[in-house]
This record gives sequence, C-alpha cells and structure tokens, in this order.
Amino acid sequence: MSFPVRAITLDLDDTLWPFPPIAERIERVLDDWLRTHAPRTAERFPVQEMRALRERVFAENPQLIHDLSALRRLTLEHALHESGGDVALAGAAYDVFYAERNRVEFYDDARAALERIAARVPVLALSNGNADLAAIGIDHLFAHALHSREHGAAKPEASIFHAACARLGCGHGEVLHVGDHVETDVRGAMRAGLRGCWINRTSARWPQDAPPPDLEFATLAALADWLEARSGSDRVDHGESATA
Repeated sequence: MSFPVRAITLDLDDTLWPFPPIAERIERVLDDWLRTHAPRTAERFPVQEMRALRERVFAENPQLIHDLSALRRLTLEHALHESGGDVALAGAAYDVFYAERNRVEFYDDARAALERIAARVPVLALSNGNADLAAIGIDHLFAHALHSREHGAAKPEASIFHAACARLGCGHGEVLHVGDHVETDVRGAMRAGLRGCWINRTSARWPQDAPPPDLEFATLAALADWLEARSGSDRVDHGESATA
C-alpha cells in the first residue's frame, strides 16, 4: 500500500523542542518577577502553590482548554486577587511568562531537519500550545500555522486536523501529521483521516491495542532523510518505520 504526502502538519512542543525545561524556567522567572512587583502574591503563591493554582484554574475552566493563553492569564488574575495584590499587574506578569515561553532550545537535530522538510513540502504548524513562531524565529519555515485557540478546539479533535488540511488545500489522506504524542497527535490525526508519523525520541512502546502509526522515527532528522530518499515521487510506502 502507498499514499501521497503533499503536505505536513507539525506539532511543536516536545517535537521540535522539549517543553519541560521551558516550564521550569517560566516558574522561576515569574516567581522572581512577582517577588519584585507583587511580593504579597509571591509570598502567597510560591512556585509549588502557583503550580497547584494553575492546575485548579485549568480544571475549573474546561471550556478554555483549547486556549492556554487565556488559562495562564486567568491563573495570574486569580493569584493576584486571592493574595490581595493588584490585578492590573496580570498583563505585565503574562508578558514575562510569554517571553520565557518563547525562549526554546531545539532538539539537536530539529531545526536543521525542519529546514530540510520545509524545502520538500509545505509545513503547517499545528499546536495546542501558544508558541509564537515569529518570536522563536522560525515562521519563515511554515506555510501556515493553526493553533487550537484560533480554531476553537484542540487536538485530538478531528475538526482541527480537517481545518489544517483545508488551509493547506489538501485532502485528508494527502497530509502527514508529525508529532510526539501518541493520542493527541498520531492517533488523533489518523482517526481524522490523515496519515500519522510518530516522533518517538524516548523509545516508548506503541499501544498494543491501537493500529500502528503510518511512520515512526526516533528523530525529526530521520523523517527528513526519509522524505529526501523519496525525492521526485509523491507516493511513499505505507507502514515504514526507522530508529535513526
């Protein structure tokens, strides 16, 4: 069996860069900022307490799960209000958060691999997160971008994958979605009718009760190699995997 790959939709966090180090740095930098500008809030909500508050705000507002920026702002507003701080500082605090959120460190192979992939096929950034491609300096490598906050629903909802295909002007089966998360990325994309490529950097096991991904690679560079090896043809073999 073979299938065309006319375009790629690409997850961002934990596919191009690891997110946990970003999250840890955000907590430290935001805590330092609050200690200077809103000391009562910093005292009431040190890092661990702020993390617990964020989880509570997320749980209490499932209608905003597609909009992480709104949830982050709401968390800061709650922290300032509940500590007797100045809620008007929420905007400035969010700016501190967002600047750190967009300071990313790519996986060693990822940026060069993205450049190689973008030279072969149109790439659309498809993310539930709130990364700013221009701030990171990679917007020129993407034909389009679609975030869950813009669409109004998050992966693995089929509608966001379908909207990405429409933006690319491609049929569902002509688009390969690439990401690290088994459910949110790969299985969600495949249920929506796209092809799914799992970037499995941790040598994790694919669920035995799930249909296998169309492709599996240990690095984004291996996907770039795979695309380049098929240069000149828009059809590729189904069910291939690699561990490069």
